[in-house]
Amino acid sequence: MTQRFAIGPRETATLNTSGIREHFLIENIFTPGEIELTYTHYDRMIVGGAQPTGTALTLPCPESLKANFFLERRELGTLNVGGAGTITVDGTVYELGNQDCLYVGMGSKEVVFASVDAAQPAKFYLLSSPAHAVHPTARRTQAEATPVEMGAMETANERTIYKYIYQEGIQSCQLVMGLTQLKPGNVWNTMPSHTHDRRMEAYLYFNLPQGQRVLHLLGEPTETRPLWVSNEQAILSPPWSIHTGCGSSNYAFIWGMAGENREYTDMDAVPLDALR
Repeated sequence: MTQRFAIGPRETATLNTSGIREHFLIENIFTPGEIELTYTHYDRMIVGGAQPTGTALTLPCPESLKANFFLERRELGTLNVGGAGTITVDGTVYELGNQDCLYVGMGSKEVVFASVDAAQPAKFYLLSSPAHAVHPTARRTQAEATPVEMGAMETANERTIYKYIYQEGIQSCQLVMGLTQLKPGNVWNTMPSHTHDRRMEAYLYFNLPQGQRVLHLLGEPTETRPLWVSNEQAILSPPWSIHTGCGSSNYAFIWGMAGENREYTDMDAVPLDALR
């Protein structure tokens, strides 16, 4: 498990392109036959991916967690962006198709990821945050998620938001998680932009066609910084930073948050004319 330390807006304003990518971009989320984990000191979120192929993968407990097992003091949310797979939690098997979600509560000791077909492996995107209470493990398919239609074709941001783990959905301690799918011909996400002063956020961009890119913008509203992001790469967004992007094609992204509350609407809007 690699670590990313938290830095503030003053330090971020001094970074060049390679420095911004080093602090805020996770380039390797999915590696065939492995589990990748990145620990960020923004709200102590862990961002990662599990891509089982011919052999199942067991969620490890990195020594740096100083725990007896990974979820001893944590909770976990996972969304499958690959082929059909299963997650076995302490002996109970949960089937997850593409864009299905599973929440795993604190205290679960063994979590095992597997693919139904190694030729079309599952890709489980992982988000974990510290927990203070036990909530039951729960699955929610995309068909069961709460869809919200937002944006318009005229502003190139018509999209469907699917909410899985949030105040009115799957219950958690502080984890919030969902998925946004842009409609064909639309490229802007999270516009108008905003910040979350009370929680951090992580994005995973996926379903981006070969050769296409997303231009992700972060930083303070008056000190924005660009990042070019490829398919299945993730962005760490500090509480003080905007998080918005524009793609060279339509795409999808998973958003996940951890912090002081689970209110989906808790955000501080930034008018377009205030961005610099």
